[in-house]
Amino acid sequence: MVEPQSNDAAAAPSVAPEKLDFKRILPILVIVLIDLLGMTIIIPLLPLYATMFGANALVIGLLGATYPIMQFIGAPILGRLSDHYGRKPILLVSQLGTLLGFLVLGFAGALWALFVSRFIDGLSGANIATAQAAIVDSTTEKNRTQGLGLIGAAFGLGFIIGPIIAFVSLGLSGNDYRVPAFIAAFFSLLSILLTAFWFRETRNPAHGAAAKKNAFSFGAMFHALTHPAVGVLLILLFAQQLAFGGFEQLLALFT
Repeated sequence: MVEPQSNDAAAAPSVAPEKLDFKRILPILVIVLIDLLGMTIIIPLLPLYATMFGANALVIGLLGATYPIMQFIGAPILGRLSDHYGRKPILLVSQLGTLLGFLVLGFAGALWALFVSRFIDGLSGANIATAQAAIVDSTTEKNRTQGLGLIGAAFGLGFIIGPIIAFVSLGLSGNDYRVPAFIAAFFSLLSILLTAFWFRETRNPAHGAAAKKNAFSFGAMFHALTHPAVGVLLILLFAQQLAFGGFEQLLALFT
């Protein structure tokens, strides 16, 4: 006769959740925060900057759309290149593009220069996506959501501090829109230095060969929309970004 097991014996052993390696992901989080400070300094001021050159509502809307349109083209390609060549070199390329875009913005003397600035920044705008990929590289399935959640926290902090820096610097400079642009460029330069000297490569070298075999194509990206789960998430993300982007880009005109 088999004796019944006690409750303690029958209970499944509890598995302690894996802890994040904060020492490994801290450089990524700091770099994301500093990158976002530069971006969020520019976003609320860009419509006001454009009005200085006589831009109307349509032109301001087109200016705001320039960055995401170019990012739509550049980010997936740079993301695939980061799978092949590594996160660090692509992150540096993206950050250098952002720095160049901010410098063009600071030296802009005409409306077309603002468009050039956003064109450059958008085309190279894969720094956040690459940083997210680095977080995925540095975590496991059990703690990945926690790591990506910290990226979200860095986003929130950047969107709090960045606009404050923007309008404080604008007020102290006597409404000189070049000053916030150069401050954003400084933060971009700082993120480049941190990436070059603090960030360690996270991509597994074994993944490079697989990335080379599976070359990026826009057809494959659109094919993802037909996936039952991924397609719905992409559509929801598009709707969220549509509302958020319009709000952030144009809010300054109503203040």
